[in-house]
This record gives sequence, C-alpha cells and structure tokens, in this order.
Amino acid sequence: MASQKACLVTGGAGFIGRHLVEQLLTDGCRVRVLDLQPCGNFANEVEILKGSILDEDCVRRALAGIDILYHVAGDPNLWAPNRSHFAETNFHGTEIVLRAAARFDLEKIIFTSTESILIGRKPDPGSVIDETIERAPSDMPGPYCRSKFFAEQAAREAARDGQPVVIVNPTLPVGPGDYKITPPTRMILGFLNGCHPAYLECLLNINDVRDIARGHILAAEKGRVGERYILGNENIRLSAVLELLEEITGLEMPKRRVPYWMAFGAACVDEIISNWVTRRAPTAPVTGVRLASTEAALDSSKAIKELGIPQRPIIESLRDEVTWLSDAGYARRVMPKLSM
Repeated sequence: MASQKACLVTGGAGFIGRHLVEQLLTDGCRVRVLDLQPCGNFANEVEILKGSILDEDCVRRALAGIDILYHVAGDPNLWAPNRSHFAETNFHGTEIVLRAAARFDLEKIIFTSTESILIGRKPDPGSVIDETIERAPSDMPGPYCRSKFFAEQAAREAARDGQPVVIVNPTLPVGPGDYKITPPTRMILGFLNGCHPAYLECLLNINDVRDIARGHILAAEKGRVGERYILGNENIRLSAVLELLEEITGLEMPKRRVPYWMAFGAACVDEIISNWVTRRAPTAPVTGVRLASTEAALDSSKAIKELGIPQRPIIESLRDEVTWLSDAGYARRVMPKLSM
C-alpha cells in the first residue's frame, strides 16, 4: 500500500481498532478515528472524532478526504441489558456507514464481521468451515450473532451494488491492550483470577489481535471485492488453552469438566439474573455456551494464501496478553512463573 493513504477507522479505540491504528501509522498512513468513546492515548498524528456510527452526518464528515475505510465499530459482547442494542449498533450502524460511504469515491471498504456467524448454531461435528459456508438467520445462536449476520449481508449487498467492500471474519482475538475486556479476554481473566473452578470443553480458533489488525491492512491491499476472509490461526481445544496458561503463569488449571447440559442450564439461570436483577453481564452468556457446543474447525487458508496474514504461535499471544493484564492491574492472583 502506498504511503500517505488517508484511512478512517470506525471503532478505533477498540481492541482490534487500536492495533489497526498503530499499524497504519507505522505504514505511513494518515489516520482518522471515529469512536463513541475514544479513550486512551493515541499518537499525536491521529485525528480523533468523537461520534456515533448511528449519526449519518457525523459519519459523512468523518469520511471526507478518506481513501480507505475500515469499519471495525460494533459491540463485540454476547450480552446486553437491551437486546435491541445489538441490532441498532452492529446492523443498522453498518447500514448507515455503508450508505454514507456510497457518497464517496473510496478505494476500499474493509468490513469487520466475525467468525461466529460462520459457525452458526450447530454445525456437523468434525466439519471444517471456510468462507463458502452460507448460514440463515435461524442458524444464529443469539442476538449478537444475528446482528452481525445481517450486518455482513448488508456489506455483501453493498459490494454487489458496486461498493469496494471486502469482508474479514476475525476469530477470537487475544494479545495485549484489550482495555474494554472483550469476551476472549474475559475468559483469560477468569482463569487468572480463579473465577472458574471447572470448564466446558470446546474447540476454539484463536488469533493474535496484532495479526488480525495486519489482516485488515492486507485485505485492503490484496483482498478481492465482495470476498470474505477468515482471519484465524490455530484450532485449539479450551483444555489446551488452559494448559498453555498454566505453563505461562504457574497457576493450576481447573481439572473438572462440566457437561454441556449443565453449562447451558447454569448460563440460562445466570442470564435471567443479569436480565432482571443485576443488569450486569453474566459470567457465561447463553450465546457463548451455544457457540462453545460446536465441534467445527475454521479454515484460515484463504487469508494465509491470498493475503499473507501472519501466524504467530498462540503461546506467544497468550503470554503477551497475560503480561499486559498483570501489568495493567486486571489480574489479582500472583503468578509464580510470571513473577520469576
């Protein structure tokens, strides 16, 4: 990508967005961030616009003079006190951004989707999922996934209508700098703070957030309009992740596995309490437990071959995240190996 491209990153204060902004600056791009809460320290070169993707006038102002749009903004959580929030933010927000972007002569629009809409509710055990999979709204295991499903459909329709849209589907991001504590980080914190005496075995695809950010930039450089790319890495069982965390920290992993029916029942009760009593996020949202019930692997070979997305070792990403969480004061327990 030539230097001095002008890039807009919606949601630039988020986990992926922040790393994307840093890498764009390193590449010599001019960067503008549109975020509802642009908290944290950005480099002086970054132009910050505080505003909502639901405000079309604000989005149009943010797009003025831009070459490449990275639409990363959205709510990545699996539970919200108001379920309509997901559709409003993730789906309608995407419609507004794409409608505003249609008024500009952009080189590329990179839309950040998610791997969870490819997995769906219950794929065949042992199946391998790639970018050719087609799901229906009824396959989505919760309101977050439905909102992202419809948002991706809007992005695909915009590409068919002639907008230069490329879709990326990041898998679970891990690594340093997750100030907003997204679900994968919440899972790691649960281990570090001893909150989970047992675990539900499942198959995950984890990728370093820095490699996911680079995948966005590579999609702008090399991605084919109208295509989607799974920005993933290794398919790994949760028990193997816990073993790696035990190796990194010296903390003992939980040894007791719970069956799916028990985890699902506990999640339902937990979510009822969150919905009607505490109004705080449940420990294990129902959507997350439903996604964890799948035994399908994700195939990232298209992004590796066509884009050249990096594939750093998962243990490196986990170690960097654990170190950051400890240094930032999120981890409460002493970690014998990390403190050596």
